[in-house]
Amino acid sequence: MDNHAVEACNYIESLVNVSPSIGLILGSGLGELVNELKNPVFIRYETIPHFPLSTVSGHEGQLAIGKLLDTHVVMLQGRFHFYEGYSLQDVVFPIKVLKRLGVKQLILTNAAGGINRSFSAGDLMLITDHIQLFYDKQNVPSSKLQHFQPQMIYSKALLNKAENVARRTQIPLKKGIYAAMSGPSYETPAEIYMLQKLGADAVGMSTAPEARFAFESNIDVLGISCISNMAAGILDEPLSHEEVIETTERVKASFKKFMKELVKEIARKDVNHG
Repeated sequence: MDNHAVEACNYIESLVNVSPSIGLILGSGLGELVNELKNPVFIRYETIPHFPLSTVSGHEGQLAIGKLLDTHVVMLQGRFHFYEGYSLQDVVFPIKVLKRLGVKQLILTNAAGGINRSFSAGDLMLITDHIQLFYDKQNVPSSKLQHFQPQMIYSKALLNKAENVARRTQIPLKKGIYAAMSGPSYETPAEIYMLQKLGADAVGMSTAPEARFAFESNIDVLGISCISNMAAGILDEPLSHEEVIETTERVKASFKKFMKELVKEIARKDVNHG
């Protein structure tokens, strides 16, 4: 698998001559951030050696490298999910490639269902921690220790920077714990009640495996959920993937503004520390 990551990285580097230190993985309906890039290079997933293919609506399935404001970044416009039939090794494979490309800070975004009753559809939530409730027989091995014991997967420094940006831009920002379920079905009201009891504020079907593996790979991790709907049983309304896309479409302007300012803030740290 490491050789596969080397081959994928070599192919990408044959097409671009920059080494972005900030990476972004864009979740369902959030891929339009790539339109803000200056002089982007787009690379379809199917052309990258050993790269999985994205099969979910709202995931374009391409990698983009360019400048967001004045900072070189790499964006994955679409991710891979356990429920698509991929192993967790496949799900985190892009993280290995991003690490070899030079990424030091990774922003993971997703569309999530709101469990916290103080949330509303369209809110942005900083992920402070996660609960992962799915695994496979070939679970992702730790890159450091056989028995990995994380302390704080989501970077406190990046969380602080995100909160600073929210105050400066006056974009409301929630904080909470993200529960990762296997999908593809939405959760039952009883499962949402269970997640409430476990302390989760939002629920989705991604992010946690990527966050853990990035952390183990010495990449600083920040997670942001767009609350695209309230979870089953929280409101007496049916759920649909179309609603997810509709909500992310509605909040895309504030999401883009926040993300651009966030990347600028993170890049400022790089300058200050050489």
